[in-house]
Amino acid sequence: MGRKKISVIGAGNVGATAAQIAAGKDLGDVVVLDIVQGLAEGKALDLSEWGGVDPFSGSVRGTRDWKDTAGSDIVILTSGLARKPGMSRDDLLAMNTKIVQSVSAEIARHSPNAIVIVVSNPLDAMVHVTGRVTGFPRNRVMGMAGVLDSARFAFFISEILGVHVGDIQGVLMGGHGDDMVPLPRYTSVAGIPLTELMDKPTIDRLIDRARKGGIEIVNLLGYSAYYAPAAGAVKMAEAILNDSRSIMSCCAWCDGPYGIRGAFVGVPVMLGANGVEKVIELRLTPDEQKALAESAGHVSELVVKVDGLLDGGTRST
Repeated sequence: MGRKKISVIGAGNVGATAAQIAAGKDLGDVVVLDIVQGLAEGKALDLSEWGGVDPFSGSVRGTRDWKDTAGSDIVILTSGLARKPGMSRDDLLAMNTKIVQSVSAEIARHSPNAIVIVVSNPLDAMVHVTGRVTGFPRNRVMGMAGVLDSARFAFFISEILGVHVGDIQGVLMGGHGDDMVPLPRYTSVAGIPLTELMDKPTIDRLIDRARKGGIEIVNLLGYSAYYAPAAGAVKMAEAILNDSRSIMSCCAWCDGPYGIRGAFVGVPVMLGANGVEKVIELRLTPDEQKALAESAGHVSELVVKVDGLLDGGTRST
């Protein structure tokens, strides 16, 4: 059995960091593709030379040619315009729909058996674009959001409690960003429910900060986060490539679970060799179910806009 192949589409901050983490974890051979002349090639060369300091087994190759991505096992899709100060995720919709539509068609053409992890924003809508344009089975298309949102929530909790962030397991559902639905009842610190360790006002404050975690970084840096999003995407890829059947939150296809019919929404899932092996259904309170339904409704509104944009162009299924 040959080495696994991971293609990262987009050599910007998220893509290059994802390539570095994937190579460093020895997940396989990494191909980085970008349309900008020299960008992917230069970053791949730099990463390869980094291997001379911290050796890894796989290769890292930069390219502008989609043929070099052929036969990928995993594709991490980071292409798209990044958010800037004052720009909402919705502002990105039309521009990134066109970009992700084009990229998804190339993925389907060159790697028809790949599993795709979408990182592009607005996340939930871009996962829908990828699913529709590739025509892949829905278990092979997913979005990196819940892993990132959970990580942010966990870090904020660790800061307040002064505990190791690795002891914190968080569960978040719904859309990415403002529409996320954190579940404090299912969030634990070394198995202890968060609600036993922290009062409600503090939890609510941390939930609000987690919801605004992306824009907090945009306002500080002037551009989007990339270390944590890249690490989140690679964590998902690692679970799939290793068939570890790990449970984590991500944007996945739901057609029945939680009363959601035919939509990509953030839910806890089991990730393994087939991609999304299973959606984990938790018992929600009426308030939690209502919040999730509202979040899914907002995602559906974006999807309607996206479908209008796609129907105005070419559709590949």
